[in-house]
Amino acid sequence: MAHDDRHVITVLETKLRSPRARSGAVARARLLDRLRIGPEVRLVLVSAPPGFGKSTLIGQWIESALPPGTRTAWLSLDASDDEPATFWTYVVAAIAAVAPDAAADARTALTQDPGRLDQAIAALLNGLAGLESELVLVLDDLHVIGRRDIHDSLTFLLDHVPAGVHLAILTRSDPPLPLARMRARGDMVELRAADLRFTDAEAAIYLNDRMGLALDGGDVARLEARTEGWIAALQLAALSMRDREDSAAFIASFAGDDRYVVDYLADEVLERQTDTVRDFLLETAILDRLSGPLCDALTGGTGGAATLDALERANLFLVPLDDRRRWYRYHHLFADLLRARLTELRPGDVRGLHRRASAWWEAQGDLVAAIDHALAGDDPEHAADLIEVAATDLRKARQEATLRRWLDALPESLYADRPVLAMAHVGALLSTGEAGRVEERLDAAERWLPAAAGPDARASAEAAGMVVRHPTALAHLPSAIPLHRAALASMRGDLPTTIAHATVALAAAPADQPLERGAAGGVLALARWAYGDLDGAVATWSAAVLELGRAGHRADMLGGYLAMTDIRLSQDRLADAQRTVERGLAIGHEVTPPLRGTADMHVALSEVLLARADLDAARAQLDAAADLGEALGLPQHPWRRRVALAELRVAEGDLDAAEALLAEAERVHVADMFPMIRPIGSMRARLWVRQGRLADALAWVAERGLTPQDDLRFLREHEHLTLAEVLVAQALTLGSGAGLAAAQALIDRLRAAAEAGGRGRSVDELRALEARLHGRGPARDRAGSARRLLVEPLSERELEVLRLLDSDLSGPEIAAQLYISVTTLRTHTRNIFAKLDVSSRRAAVTRAAELGLLSRDR
Repeated sequence: MAHDDRHVITVLETKLRSPRARSGAVARARLLDRLRIGPEVRLVLVSAPPGFGKSTLIGQWIESALPPGTRTAWLSLDASDDEPATFWTYVVAAIAAVAPDAAADARTALTQDPGRLDQAIAALLNGLAGLESELVLVLDDLHVIGRRDIHDSLTFLLDHVPAGVHLAILTRSDPPLPLARMRARGDMVELRAADLRFTDAEAAIYLNDRMGLALDGGDVARLEARTEGWIAALQLAALSMRDREDSAAFIASFAGDDRYVVDYLADEVLERQTDTVRDFLLETAILDRLSGPLCDALTGGTGGAATLDALERANLFLVPLDDRRRWYRYHHLFADLLRARLTELRPGDVRGLHRRASAWWEAQGDLVAAIDHALAGDDPEHAADLIEVAATDLRKARQEATLRRWLDALPESLYADRPVLAMAHVGALLSTGEAGRVEERLDAAERWLPAAAGPDARASAEAAGMVVRHPTALAHLPSAIPLHRAALASMRGDLPTTIAHATVALAAAPADQPLERGAAGGVLALARWAYGDLDGAVATWSAAVLELGRAGHRADMLGGYLAMTDIRLSQDRLADAQRTVERGLAIGHEVTPPLRGTADMHVALSEVLLARADLDAARAQLDAAADLGEALGLPQHPWRRRVALAELRVAEGDLDAAEALLAEAERVHVADMFPMIRPIGSMRARLWVRQGRLADALAWVAERGLTPQDDLRFLREHEHLTLAEVLVAQALTLGSGAGLAAAQALIDRLRAAAEAGGRGRSVDELRALEARLHGRGPARDRAGSARRLLVEPLSERELEVLRLLDSDLSGPEIAAQLYISVTTLRTHTRNIFAKLDVSSRRAAVTRAAELGLLSRDR
């Protein structure tokens, strides 16, 4: 549940550098003309197989064809970026390198909660909207990204990117983006393989002027036709012909499709290298990034840096990744060829090379690269050792998908005697929504608990055959296992089992494990809340937030304060709710920038103030939340802020604006572990009743399958309250006695349940609803206060206004006495008129006196 709110994914700066312009590149004026884009173009797509010069062309575009002052952010992607948190961390880092102010809020959001990417993307879009100059974000090799959720988030970015910001995608295959829609709207410029192929003229410039081959026009045309203008094939052919006197014969014998062409030319190039260079190329082919020391570790030599420098000068498909020439990569096509040749010629060497690479990266402290190479080197035991050590940091960075990819690749037999590894797999599975193997893993880990007991747990466990590599993880097993069982039960909706396991986890976590105690307490509190045990949930949350504070997870404390505020509002305990949310606000603003969740505290305070009918103060809190931005909100912030704003609009009498806000809230809603005690759909149905849209409300009732005879449960109470409101409206519209009786029976059952559960807000709503069903006279007041018998009860502030309306003061004088604006006074007055069903000040005073709301003895 909890996590480190300040953890940052390490960014490799070399991936943010655009490829250095090559002095021998052929100018592509015809293509640059097509890339002269206006501010309305959102996407530049360059899609072609490897070796067609995509990166080189975009490099020329950046240098010579973009408007002056355009900022360019570059990101070279690789397979390790196929993880949402990692991908967007790099995107934000790339933009921050050229426009730090635009990326600042997004970096904050990713730092505090890497798993809440929608907030980071929203913050990034807001930052980009403030740019005064144009910006191009280049994503090179997007084809390595396969996850649909990443492409979906890119689609969202493209749909909302401000004018003057352009995304340039370089890829071997079309990404799953709405290309047809963008093409139809003119939002996109695209180049494909047919566009990128060298023409005869470009091929002649390259082969003769750049490579010095002195071919006649016929030979150039024949070679261009045989390669179909494929730039990489032309480059390989040129290298093969450098020392030949029979170029024409070579060209004449050259034939075959792309695969055979490449195989043939690769043989030609490799065979012309010295044995030392050829061995170096094959032995380092497994690497995605190359440096001198890393290459030496694989080859057993000492001249790796000099060899890389020589290969670059020889134009042998080596791409520098930094300005100091310390890191390189092979051209992707050439790397593919080298790896295929290594597997063909020296298959027995592949495993050993990966293991050497793993050892080198481990020594450098890069466990991610070390694990990838250990798995590729068929060394699962060592990979498992490294994963155990790395798992905690990866979970903090919200890289559970990477963790799961590794753990899924391990042999099943390894989990039998590695309970810490099994628990890492459990966490990764649950975080990605899979419960299938969780119970099996938990059972396997639990069998080791007796062996791990005692003062020297690790020694006794290892003596019994357990394998454990993380120095402290063993001590956390007794609390981690029931905690994950509780999470599994919660995922399945089994509240009794959730409570049982969370209680065990809380008891099993000693005082020196505050994070586990806080997490277990949070799970237990959520389950008690979902059950309707409101006082029990508050007490459990109170203890949990203290533990989270001891663990240093102060941002996670705010989630607990938010839950407790919601509960106190349900109980109609407004003073307690306000004290709780103000404690959360104080913690949130202790640091700069404020903690993630601080924006939610402002929204929650607005809800408390709205319940007190202090509209001006509630509006100010919602403005404060908007100023902080969604990046400083919890996962539910986008929809909760819209719901609170909708409630404010209802109080102001603007029902249409409120309905639009609720519709938007429903669109951006995402489920989380909080029980949904006030569903947005239910709130919209209530608003439809007040708008006179009874048919829409009845359709919602049918869709939800609600009936007056349903069993009443806390989690559906708001829906059944809405059903009662719909039934009352229907009965009054039709004048149906049976309908009135059915509505009254449901109201009676709901009121009994709400009173028993201490849910004061629901009790108040039911009293008002019953008054609407039977009339407004004080004789029907069963609960004491005549104000409860109105269509809606008057708030405390509205009663203050009403008492001053029953005076000789003017409107501005009343506003001044209450320290509110005249606009707010008018809002209160309009609400009073609507609730009393009158249309004037005098009628309101008369009606209030009839209901006993005013004392006339003056």
